[in-house]
Amino acid sequence: MAVAACGGGSTGAQDGFRPVKQTDGTLTVWVDSSRLAAAKLYQKEHPSVKMDIVSYDGDANGSNYLRTKVSLFDRTRHGWPDVVFSSQNNETSWAVQAGFTAPLNKGMIPKSTLANWAKGANDPCTVDGTLYCLRNDLAQTVLWYNASLMKKWGYRVPTTWEQYEALGRKVAREHPGYLVGSAGDAFAPEIYLWAGKCGANHITGPKAVTVDATGPNCTRMAALLDTLVKNKTLSLSSVFSSDFDKNAADRILLMPGPSWYGGSLFHGSFKTPAHQIGVAPMPQWSGDARPSVGNVGGGTWLMSAHSAHLKAATAFLTWVTTSNDYQGKVAPGYPAYAPAAKTWLAHQASSGYYAGDITRPLQTAANQVWPGWGYGQFSQEAIWAATVTPGLTAGKSVRSMLPSWEDAIVNYARSDGYKVTR
Repeated sequence: MAVAACGGGSTGAQDGFRPVKQTDGTLTVWVDSSRLAAAKLYQKEHPSVKMDIVSYDGDANGSNYLRTKVSLFDRTRHGWPDVVFSSQNNETSWAVQAGFTAPLNKGMIPKSTLANWAKGANDPCTVDGTLYCLRNDLAQTVLWYNASLMKKWGYRVPTTWEQYEALGRKVAREHPGYLVGSAGDAFAPEIYLWAGKCGANHITGPKAVTVDATGPNCTRMAALLDTLVKNKTLSLSSVFSSDFDKNAADRILLMPGPSWYGGSLFHGSFKTPAHQIGVAPMPQWSGDARPSVGNVGGGTWLMSAHSAHLKAATAFLTWVTTSNDYQGKVAPGYPAYAPAAKTWLAHQASSGYYAGDITRPLQTAANQVWPGWGYGQFSQEAIWAATVTPGLTAGKSVRSMLPSWEDAIVNYARSDGYKVTR
C-alpha cells in the first residue's frame, strides 16, 4: 500500500510538527504479547528492515507503563520507541500534551487510506482535527446466544431491552441456573450502560468531560441489571474467573459482550462445542430510532514524534493496521480497518464454528458505537471496580449506587485535571 514519503530529507514540518534528523537504523517497535505475532510477521515479510521488537504489558488494565517510560525518556532524551501498541484507547489523552505522538493525517498517511477505518474508530486518536494514533481493532458489543438452547426451549432472540429483561425473568422461572449475561467484570458498564446511552463519561475536549450517571438512560438500564442480578440470571462472577468457567460457562443462554467474546471466551476459554454459539444485534430500547452499542477494549498504534526513522515507522504502522496478511487472517480481534475486517469476518465465518451468520451483526455494530461515551485519561473500569463492584457483592442495587458512581467519576476526572460539567 502506498505510503506518503516522510523520511530523510523529504520530511518537513506538518502542522507544527518538526521531525528530528532522519537516519537509517533499527526500527524499535513495542508490542504486547498478543501483537507480537504482528511484528514478527512484518519482519518475516520485510527482511531488509532492521527491527528491535520489544514485548511489554501493552498498558493492560491501565498500568500506565508507557507513560512512565516516556516520562523517563523525556528526561534522559533518548530511548523512545519508534512505534508502540497500546491496549488502551485513551493514550492520546496524555501523549499529545507530552509531545510523544506524531501527527498522522498531515502528510504521513494518505487520506484515501485513513478513510477506510470504521465510522468513529479513530475518534480516540483525534485531537482538534489532528490524528495522533491508529485504531488497531474494535470491540463493539453484540448479543451472543446459545442457538441450540434457544431452539430447544422455543425462545426468540430479543431485539429490545424490554424483551431481553422479559426473557431473563422467564429463564429464571423455567430454567433456573441459566444466564442471560454477566455483570461481574469491571467493564460491565461498557457493555450495558454505554450501549444504553448513559451519559456518565462524555469526553467533550482534551481535558473536559460531562458526567451524568443518574439520568433516565442510566436509571432504566440500572433497573434492568438489578432485576436480572436479583433473579440470578445475571452473573456477578468475572467471565475470566475459574468460578465462572467451572460453574457458569456451560449455562449461558445469552451474553451481551464485545466482538472478541467469540474467539477468546466461547471458542477459547469455555471450549463451547461448535455450531452452538450465534451472534445477534445488541438489543435496543423500544422506540429508539438510533441503534447504539458499547465498546470493550480494542487498541491503538502510536508513532513517536521523536523517531529518526519516520519512513520505516510509517510503513510498519500502515501495514500492521491494514494488511490482510495480519489483520485479516491472524489478528485476534475485529479489525478497525474496514477492508481487513471483511477478510477477518470471512475467515471467522469459514471456520464452521458459529451457528448462523456472524458477519452482518458484527459488521453493523462496528458503525454503531455510541459516541457519547469517550476515552478519558482516567479508567472507567477502575472506577467501577472500586465503587460499584463491592456494593454489588454486598447486595446493593446498581440504581442505588449511581450517585456514588457519578461522584467517583467526577473526583477521578478532576484529579487528572479535567474540567467537569455535571
